[in-house]
Amino acid sequence: MPIASSKAIAPVHLLSLAIAATLLSTAAQADFIADSSANLKATNIYLNRDYREGTGQNKREEWGQSFWLNVQSGYTEGPVGLGLDAQGLVGIKLDSSADRTKTGLLPRHDDGKAPDEFGRLGLTAKVKVSATELRYGSHSPVLPVVVANDSRLLPQVFEGGLLTSSEVKGLTFTGGRLSKAIDRASTDAEDLQLESKNGRYAGVTADHLDLLGFDYQFNQNLKGRYFHGELEDVYRQNFFNVLATYPLAGGTMAADLRLMLSDESGAAKAGEVDNRALNGVLSYAHSGHKLSLGYQDMNGDTGYAYIAGSDPYLVNDSANDYANPEEKSWSVRYDYDFAALGVPGLTAYARYIKGSDARIIGSNERGDEKETNFEVKYVVQSGPVKNLFVRLRNANFRSDFARDSDEYRVVVGYTLPIL
Repeated sequence: MPIASSKAIAPVHLLSLAIAATLLSTAAQADFIADSSANLKATNIYLNRDYREGTGQNKREEWGQSFWLNVQSGYTEGPVGLGLDAQGLVGIKLDSSADRTKTGLLPRHDDGKAPDEFGRLGLTAKVKVSATELRYGSHSPVLPVVVANDSRLLPQVFEGGLLTSSEVKGLTFTGGRLSKAIDRASTDAEDLQLESKNGRYAGVTADHLDLLGFDYQFNQNLKGRYFHGELEDVYRQNFFNVLATYPLAGGTMAADLRLMLSDESGAAKAGEVDNRALNGVLSYAHSGHKLSLGYQDMNGDTGYAYIAGSDPYLVNDSANDYANPEEKSWSVRYDYDFAALGVPGLTAYARYIKGSDARIIGSNERGDEKETNFEVKYVVQSGPVKNLFVRLRNANFRSDFARDSDEYRVVVGYTLPIL
């Protein structure tokens, strides 16, 4: 079974191993053990993406199973608490062939075929003082400047250090440096790379991503966020965000308003980066119903910049990101929770996204694109397989300048508590 190479793992996990040695040599570790937890997550995914036009591979279809052992320690006693988290992940091929790969579920050998299985080990050392914690090792961040993608068998993982601090009431600080990434269908830690979808940018690499940010909870209904990120010698970003909720007519009105400013930095290895992404979503929820309206506007000379393999922090990101130069998109989504009808655990949604006036790279033309999404999910509420879920999803994408596709997914998952 392929695993992440020792050459890739060793530099990141030296601190983890040092802390592990310290823990083993110390007697007073009651909290470290007593506060530990562990679970085994099993996920089964079938993915079928049928390209309706164009040349090249006309179908991507694979089926796989993953097992993810997640162990989280407590902290050692004393003013400085030490801990160590570990993850063991294995992906298993159930069905694939050389002419149906590239779903992102499984890696590919040089002959185009997927291996029978693949896996990796992740270690994260952690140090905690008061309400401040430093974590060094493997991370799956969900932050405005970097969002790890977890939509396949194994999650995308970043390696580096992240610090969070909540010493001031209502205020959370996040800062750190990420230097490597392991893709969803990979075992190798590689340099961070700029996403080059639709030819927006050259796929250049960078040594690291530096980030810092502040979250402030003004009151229970209002939150503000600011984040700064810089992919060395490629781009820098400044992100502003307001999230608000308001009780209205027995339901809840919510707003999520975002502005991301991006420009080139340092040596500008990818050339000009000039993007101002204004986007937001308004929603209203009442008695199991939820209606959401989204808008996304790409201003500037280039498209949205983000790390390859990750998700862009945009409200209309789905099967497509709608982040081409000067593209404007809107969306409408309807969710329903069937608990309101006496069927707890059953949820569904339908969404429509329309993008227009996108500037097509390499030409003077403009293009439109659109998609529809439908999803149904059921979570078992009781019994021996409580929390087992089944999720069915369909996405249909149509574009003037990218290949049309129809996609179907079936996802079955279960998390077994161990500690």
